[in-house]
Amino acid sequence: MSTTAAEAPEASAQAGLRELLPLLRPHRRALAGAAVLSLASAAAALAQPALVGQVIGAVGSGGALLPGVVALVVVLVLASVLGAGQQYLLQRTAEGVVLSTRRLLVDRLLRLPIAEYDRRRTGDLMSRVGADTTLLRATVTSGVVELVGSVVVGVGALVAMALVDVWLLLVTVLAVSVGVTTAVLASRRVRVLSRQAQEQVGAMSAAVERALSAVRTIRASGATSREVATVGVSAERAFRAGVSVARLEALVSPAGSIAVQGAFLSVLGLGGYRVATGSIAVADLVAFILYLFLLVMPLGQLIGSYTQLQAGLGALARVQEVLALDPEDDDRPARVPAVAPAALRVPAAGDPVPLLELDGVGFGYPDGTAVLHDVSFTVPAGTRTALVGPSGAGKSTVLALLEGFYPLSAGTVRWAGTDVRDLPRSALRARMGYVEQEAPVLAGTVRENLLLAAPDVPDEQLWRALAEVGLTGVVRRSPLGLDVPVGDDGVLLSGGERQRLAIARSLLSRPALLLLDEPTASLDARNEQLLRDTLAAAAVDRALLVVAHRLSTVVDSDQIVVLDGGRVVAVGTHDELVDTSPLYRELATAQLLV
Repeated sequence: MSTTAAEAPEASAQAGLRELLPLLRPHRRALAGAAVLSLASAAAALAQPALVGQVIGAVGSGGALLPGVVALVVVLVLASVLGAGQQYLLQRTAEGVVLSTRRLLVDRLLRLPIAEYDRRRTGDLMSRVGADTTLLRATVTSGVVELVGSVVVGVGALVAMALVDVWLLLVTVLAVSVGVTTAVLASRRVRVLSRQAQEQVGAMSAAVERALSAVRTIRASGATSREVATVGVSAERAFRAGVSVARLEALVSPAGSIAVQGAFLSVLGLGGYRVATGSIAVADLVAFILYLFLLVMPLGQLIGSYTQLQAGLGALARVQEVLALDPEDDDRPARVPAVAPAALRVPAAGDPVPLLELDGVGFGYPDGTAVLHDVSFTVPAGTRTALVGPSGAGKSTVLALLEGFYPLSAGTVRWAGTDVRDLPRSALRARMGYVEQEAPVLAGTVRENLLLAAPDVPDEQLWRALAEVGLTGVVRRSPLGLDVPVGDDGVLLSGGERQRLAIARSLLSRPALLLLDEPTASLDARNEQLLRDTLAAAAVDRALLVVAHRLSTVVDSDQIVVLDGGRVVAVGTHDELVDTSPLYRELATAQLLV
């Protein structure tokens, strides 16, 4: 059963340690080694007070000191070595947990259905990969394993103290229990407040990402100060949330200190009285006090570990919120296949079965907004089809549905006669090239952008693709050639150059169907004609489906589909539509094509 976005936060918040275990499982050997070292270190620590008592007893009785001193030194060195080994294993394991969690989270983020990106802010998603996963480090280093080691030392110290003197133990337990109870009650709130703080950090990251992505527009609009103030408000909210966590965590330390001081003073008072009355030996009192310190140290670690664990689980809840979302499965058909995937054939030109067919397709967003109504048309193999119409007619939505970015609300899309829901999405996408309206260019080099869809293409084909879209001269301006940087989001290229680079990238994958969303939107007249020639050549061995506002680029298409209000209102050639479609004639007249 799939998990909705609304259900995910609640499920993650309730999961707690159960959700942490799968992240720790791949590192179980290292954690087991750290646990063994922790137990050995605890044993060495517990042996120290007994050895000190023996040394003091030897001094009082005039016995041999050397064996006891040597044993004490060996135990001290051993405890230090074991502690160092444990810390290394924990730190290494913690980094491994963070690494594996980030990989898992990034993998899920990049595989989410497109609709999830429409509902979420990029900056907040980035914060989950960075800030939230970092908090998991403390969960491992100061949480799980140290929690176990602290319990072992504490229990061992209690047993040893009971063997020394039961009355002193009762006084110690009464004094410590008050502070421990207060600390635990305060720590329980840390998880909730920590998650709230991380959410505010995510909101701040989203605000920064929003401002940086439009920094030129903000600067040109004279809105820099206002955006700085907006981000500042978000940062202040994150600050207040962090202070709330710090305030609560600050209650833990005084409670522990009061408990420790109370226990120490009580033991000194009652212990001194019992030594004076001869009920207990001085060596035993010293050993008891050392065991008290052994109890106090792990007790402080226990409280600190519990607090760190709660903070980490708060961050883990935000990570789990994303991991609980169902990814888009590229390799599984949307339903049980009725036809073998071999049906992903490409019909030859003139084949009576069209390459692509839309039959009564409807689509609406989850909020109830209807976009397409009963859209039907075909794209024969080896032909050029154009989608035209006013803004908001649903043209770009048709391409998004063909790519499988959103599920159909009604109707059927067929590839070579087979319902696309019966075919693996990844195999279908491999037969289609897609160029978005914004023509995104990834930060990096021209070569890296070209190899995105065809990673094994040799340089010769890369240059040929650049020549087809008129970018050879642009790339050769730099001595770096194909390795020339394009900047973040392709900022070092003009809008037209980014558009042509995106088209070249799609042509390299040799698709059977090329989907182009406003391919000439950022081109001047000269480059528009160059692109028209390129598309004409590309259409020789593939079908083209082009969304266009500029009709001059599609007047020679084999068929033009006119959309209005999410419906197909006319289909035909340019000349036919000028005579039969009032809407198309209006569009053509406005662009001086009639």
